[in-house]
Amino acid sequence: LSPMPGKVVAITRPVGDAVAAGDIVVVIEAMKMEHAVRSPSDGIVTSIPVAVGQQVDADQVLAVVEDGA
Repeated sequence: LSPMPGKVVAITRPVGDAVAAGDIVVVIEAMKMEHAVRSPSDGIVTSIPVAVGQQVDADQVLAVVEDGA
């Protein structure tokens, strides 16, 4: 989820990538600072419903990570 309103400036892990808890998945810019949005758990990125350049709201879903088992 987006921690605050901002603009998506990077998607660092594409759909299908395995991620570990704490890996950066999306970077947003808010208040002239970049904020890394990290994976909450180990798993596979199954969806990224945002695009680079898109404005997002606080608590908007940026990526979905599902258990890879």
